[in-house]
Amino acid sequence: MSVLRSRPVLRWLVPATAAVAVIGGGAAIGTFAAEAEPSLPPRTAAQLLVDLQESRLEGLSGTVVQRADLGLPPLAGMIPGNDLTTLLTGTHTLRVWYSGPERQRIALLDTLGERDVIRNGRDLWTWESRGNTASHRTLGEAATAGKPALDAGPSMPATPQQAADLALDAIDPSTEVSVGRSATVAGRDAYELVLQPRDRDSLVHQLRIAIDAKQHVPLRFEVLAKGSDQPAFEVAFTQVDYRQPDADQFTFNPPPGVTVTEENDKLPAAGRPEHAQPAGDPQVRAEGSGWATVLVARLDGAADAKPGSKPAAPPAGDTPDISKLLGGLTAVSGDWGSGRLLTSKLFSVLLTDDGRVLAGAVTPERLYQVARG
Repeated sequence: MSVLRSRPVLRWLVPATAAVAVIGGGAAIGTFAAEAEPSLPPRTAAQLLVDLQESRLEGLSGTVVQRADLGLPPLAGMIPGNDLTTLLTGTHTLRVWYSGPERQRIALLDTLGERDVIRNGRDLWTWESRGNTASHRTLGEAATAGKPALDAGPSMPATPQQAADLALDAIDPSTEVSVGRSATVAGRDAYELVLQPRDRDSLVHQLRIAIDAKQHVPLRFEVLAKGSDQPAFEVAFTQVDYRQPDADQFTFNPPPGVTVTEENDKLPAAGRPEHAQPAGDPQVRAEGSGWATVLVARLDGAADAKPGSKPAAPPAGDTPDISKLLGGLTAVSGDWGSGRLLTSKLFSVLLTDDGRVLAGAVTPERLYQVARG
């Protein structure tokens, strides 16, 4: 159940697609500076959920910092290029602007350069400083229905709001919901909503959402892994302003020499990307429910990409060398078969020699159970 489904304003930065990082290098992480706990009137978890549902946000701008330490093995050197691994680890700074469901902007400021995604009515612009390239898309029915359509690209959740939306969608009977300590985030007093999985197979200990005591907007989101008192992933506002941004913030002004590509609108009425389903069995299926859910997929050619085997063709462009990648993972076997295992603080991935991929925010034992099937 999600208390946010009826509120487009609370889904303003949810991307059209979500990517899960299964490769990358470890990175050091420090928690956001702690401040004295403010004295706030008592609120129950149910009241905080209602606060999120009933808040009305007309405008917002601010700076967001995202930090991740997923405890991934050092596989980055095996991947040609480092764009993906850089986006999914370490510390990143973003600027965000919001002025209703049809006007939003995200600017990712990183060592890779700057990337802006701008939604202004039916116009959706993306610009990257590296190469000075831009793309433009005229949105269709999704835009006229007032549905957000920003996609910040393949990364971890970019803002506390985006992360909170995804987390609150996961609330079910397997989740214990409670109130944590009050906090001060970006100079704002905030309540803390705590989600804790009851399932022992989950690697997640807690999700913590700091909610602005007056505006009822998520200001900070933290994920703690089992056995750790430091966040494995956190995203928080370091500065926030609830005044409505100037309209100029949502007007794309192409820099000199920019190359612009026109694209077709691929967003259907539901506001999600349209993926054609192949004939026969679906490519991906979910096993289990709640926090113990495991995604199972078929990886074409995985059985032929065992360590030591010769790839059918050399990798082209930025395609990773699968044989080399698998060789860097731990070899595992059991009554379910054999394969390679990738583990992190928050998720596990099993690539079996018979060509299956199993992934989830669960222990390896849970993956083996599903693989045994």
